[in-house]
Order: sequence, then C-alpha cells, then structure tokens
Amino acid sequence: MADQLPQAVLDALQERALEALGHWAVPRHEPVLMKYRENAVFRVMLADGRPAALRLHRPGYHDETSLRSELDFMAALRHGGLDVPSPVPASAGGSLICLPANRQFPEQYADVVSWIDGMALGQTGTPLSQSAETQAAIFFRIGHAMAAMHDLADGWAPPEDFHRPAWDCEGLLGERPLWGRFWDCRGLSRDEAAALSALRDELRHRLANAQRSGFDYGLIHADLVRENIFLTENEGGVAFIDFDDAGYGFRLFDLATTLLKNRPEPSYPEIESALIAGYRSRRVLSDAALRSLPLFMVFRSLTYIGWLAERPEIPNAGERLSRYVTESLELARKLDGRA
Repeated sequence: MADQLPQAVLDALQERALEALGHWAVPRHEPVLMKYRENAVFRVMLADGRPAALRLHRPGYHDETSLRSELDFMAALRHGGLDVPSPVPASAGGSLICLPANRQFPEQYADVVSWIDGMALGQTGTPLSQSAETQAAIFFRIGHAMAAMHDLADGWAPPEDFHRPAWDCEGLLGERPLWGRFWDCRGLSRDEAAALSALRDELRHRLANAQRSGFDYGLIHADLVRENIFLTENEGGVAFIDFDDAGYGFRLFDLATTLLKNRPEPSYPEIESALIAGYRSRRVLSDAALRSLPLFMVFRSLTYIGWLAERPEIPNAGERLSRYVTESLELARKLDGRA
C-alpha cells in the first residue's frame, strides 16, 4: 500500500521519519518505507549495522500507556525465547518518544524495534505457494509457536501500569467494538445492517456461554494473519511481528485469526489440523473448546467489516466490505448446521 501513496504524502512521512530517528543513535541515512496501515513502518540501520524497524504510530489509535505496554509484552516474549521484535532504546533512554504536532501531522508516538529476518508466510488473497505437505509442516510450527506465546504470556507478570485492549464481549460485540460497529457502518445495505444486527444479538448470548465455560483467556497477539507470520531460516522457524492489536482475549481468537483467510486453500483441512496439532503439542486445547472455533472465526470475520468501514481510502474497500459481510453471514449460518 505504501507504493500507492501520493508523492507529497511520501515526502511528509519521510521527513517525519527523519525527525523521529534524531532520537536514536543511528547514522544519517534515508529510511525506507515498508508498510503504511495503522502505522508507518520504515526499515532503518542502527549504528552497529543491524537493520531495525522504525514505527510512526497512527495518531489517536493507542495512547502512551498502551504503546509502552505493547513494547513491554514484546520484550517479555523475546526474553522467553520467542522470535519477535524487541524494543531498541532511544539515546535518552526509554523506548517510546513523542513527536510534537506540525503542519502535516498531529502529535504522535514513535519507536524502533529489532528487525525480523525472513519472509511473510504469504499475502491475503494470494494462494500459498508451498506444497500441501510443506504447508502442513509450516502450520504445525505456527501452532506450536502460538502455544509457546500463550505459555509465556501466562507466566509473565506485567508491570502495574500495563494496559492493552480486551478482545472480550465488549471489545467484539459491545457498543464500541475495538475495530468498529460492524452492524452499523457506511457501505451496508438496509438488509445487511438488519442481518448483522440480529447476528450481533445472537452472538452475545453465544459468547456469554463461552465465557461461563471457562475458555482459555489471557494475552493474545490478535492479528496473526499471513503478513504477520514470518518464515525464518532458523531451522525452519517462525516469527511473529506486528503486536499493534495485542491484548487480552480468548486464545481461540488467535487460532481463528490464523485460519480464517486460509479457508480458500485447497489443503485447508490439513492446514487446520496441523495448526491445532502444533498447538496441542505444546499446550492443552480441549475438544470442548475446539468445538467453538467456528464461532470465533465468525467474530474474526466481523471485525474486518468494522475495520474496512472506517478506512474507505483502502483500495477496493467497498468490494472487500461486501465480501466480508457475505462471509460472516455464511459462517454464522453454519454454526448450527443451517447452511
């Protein structure tokens, strides 16, 4: 998406990145814009020659406490042996700096995190390139790493001021969901809005039942899509990046997020089985809980409706919104074998 930005926007982002880099001990060079979604992410070089990622955070999306908490969580996971980015301290100490407002930007935060070598598992909407056998092996490793992440999260004692969003009933289905009011947003037809509103009411009851069942709940990544899962050269390892939406939630939500956009793959049954097997090789996942995985895939699909509705500037946003509405309603109908 970065290559689709107007030149004036690219120039302004570059200038802002150079302003931010003034707070780190890095040689003077041109940062390279790699990604522009919630954050503007640049590849930069540290003084010792190592690459790193400079993140200009989307103004107003997370406050200072939440951003510091994200960095604390990543640092704890890295300390526990998980392959994730870790904070790079600024010259004056600390890992997060505040950039003042100027003519192009409001006040916003910036940080630098270590670079993850490797390549993304894939791109949304593009079929996976690996053989079915290789895909199964990869998703087994992803499931194992995901379980390791949940184990580390449960064994970590966050600092007293730790704060991250909650992907709970309110965060998914409340009046102000974390990614937007999917049942009440621009781009929906009257029939779609009515269907999604009715579905929301039904899902609130289902999620309340899940909560009473004591499903595994704690810190999660919350956005383990293909682009945020890296394949590394470290003995066929996997790494997780982009903890921008990490917070508290049901562990099934992480599994559902990884699976949802792989449903069109011809080898999807093997992908799902391998992910679950990899997870279970490290952490308990009961059959009773697993029966609710389709429910959490509905939750994940619905979040994309609200997310896209609030970002009409994204290419093909209207078409993608319609696709997620159709998918969400289809997945919901299958919950009770109604389709």
